[in-house]
Amino acid sequence: MQKKKVNGRRETREWIMQFLFQLDFNPEPIDIALKDFWEEKEPNAREKTYAEEVIKGVVQHKEELDAKLSEYATRWNSDRMGAVDRTVMRVALFEMLYREDVPPVVSINEAVHFAKDFSSFQSGRFVNGVLDRIRKEIDRPARTTYKPKGGK
Repeated sequence: MQKKKVNGRRETREWIMQFLFQLDFNPEPIDIALKDFWEEKEPNAREKTYAEEVIKGVVQHKEELDAKLSEYATRWNSDRMGAVDRTVMRVALFEMLYREDVPPVVSINEAVHFAKDFSSFQSGRFVNGVLDRIRKEIDRPARTTYKPKGGK
């Protein structure tokens, strides 16, 4: 079987979504799951590092992310959300809160794209609404990467 090569950040995010979706339904130690997951893929070092940082971050902060999603998704606890919607929002929210190299609007746009592609058109609207409400509460620029004062 030929390994599939990565074609950019969007495809890397798709792999992240696939991995986290599978992990939700088949929990196993993350290092074992990642080893098995990468056997069929051939990411470049940069994208693999990014993917693993996001995957591990989402897993580490899952309770916090779900609490925030439940808070902003009016009348929807995270455990009542569709699995795809919940997964794409966890990834986007993790990026918005912890990845200063990704502008929040990029995270939201990607989440909406994946929600529409893998769930439904209505999911895209739902995901956009929840994440945009959260974005308004985050203390960083929405459209640019964050650079601290005096930083490079």
